Amino acid sequence: MNTIENTKQDPFAALRFKDFRAYIAMNFFFTFAYQMQTIVVGFYIYQLTKSVFALGMLGLSEAIPAVGIALYGGYIADKSEKRTMLLWIYTGVFFSSAVMYIVTLKSTPPYLPAGWIVPVINSMTFCNGVARAFFGPATFTVYTHSIPKELYPNGTTWTSSTKRLAYILGPATGGLVYGFAGITAAFYIILLFILLALILVYLMKKYPAVYKPVENIWFSLREGIGFVFKTRMLLGAMSLDLFSVFFGGVVALLPAFAYTLLKVGPQGLGIMRAIFSIGSVLTMLVMSKYSPMNRPWRNLLIAVAGFGISIIGFGLSRNFYLTLFFLFAQGAFDSVSVIIRGSIMQLLTPGQMRGRISAVSSMFIGSSNELGDFESGTAASVLGLVPAVLFGGCVTLTVVTVTYFKTRNLLSLSLADVSTT
Repeated sequence: MNTIENTKQDPFAALRFKDFRAYIAMNFFFTFAYQMQTIVVGFYIYQLTKSVFALGMLGLSEAIPAVGIALYGGYIADKSEKRTMLLWIYTGVFFSSAVMYIVTLKSTPPYLPAGWIVPVINSMTFCNGVARAFFGPATFTVYTHSIPKELYPNGTTWTSSTKRLAYILGPATGGLVYGFAGITAAFYIILLFILLALILVYLMKKYPAVYKPVENIWFSLREGIGFVFKTRMLLGAMSLDLFSVFFGGVVALLPAFAYTLLKVGPQGLGIMRAIFSIGSVLTMLVMSKYSPMNRPWRNLLIAVAGFGISIIGFGLSRNFYLTLFFLFAQGAFDSVSVIIRGSIMQLLTPGQMRGRISAVSSMFIGSSNELGDFESGTAASVLGLVPAVLFGGCVTLTVVTVTYFKTRNLLSLSLADVSTT
């Protein structure tokens, strides 16, 4: 109890552990590179095709393997040494990025037709989706061993804040470098930061398996899925995120807004992607001192409702600065839900099941972003750009309303009550 009280008084508690500092540094470099690549490739594809559906297909290319083999990735993570897994994962992503770099380097018209370039980039995005299926479960286990259990809420805040900082700097750097120096210079930076992450993984200590799986892999996977479905707060948090992000995500459509409606180019696109994360980081820094875990379920519903309202405001805006305001608000509300969901998952997951539970989470949460990208691109191609965004915001608010009436008995629960739900 004294340790918990000291943690509340020390917002830097998790950062005092060396292993945790190494973990968030590795995560920062990799996330920076990945987000920079997302903004560069997304704008490049839209410039090449002028198709919102092509943007959606880019998300689907990553989501298919990320969802399809996520449970197997969790199974492998539970029975494998984590540093070796991460070395293979980062090497694979480095290779995929290098291929994208080569394709874009050689694709200046009239050397290669767009019909050949887009499938290659989608194929490399597919490979990144495979890597993601193993990445989440592996890093989830590394995190849980880097700090004591009572510091998980504080550690989640710092992990998310550092990651969001990368979400700010990565897209902003990608947009500015692409706009002023070109796509080749942007890929130089992307490859450098992936390499830095790879070096940090190599310098980390080993994290051996803590779980000896049963002979039957399907029984092992059912065990992880069953735990999620019988833990109602964990299931509820994952489901809420799945539907709100699937229908409410607008990230895939930002290149179209920047290029067509707002006419701000790749530089403006980078700022639009960054401002979302600026809202997240600033809110998370506040939450490192003022935790939203006093009434986690109530605060989660409020945050997702605010997220939906911000999406509707974004869709209606035609002013670049007002658009930035609504993106900032989306990031702020999203950060609250990230902290709450992350803390709930860390507190409720048994040590021997972390890989599999993380895999289920990636199917609900992580891949909902890419599936949401595909939904957004498809809806925009059918309904139109703005109506698709407004539709997504309205669906998000509907999901929150239904969830509220179904889970009113969870609204009064405190952090101390979470482990008994």
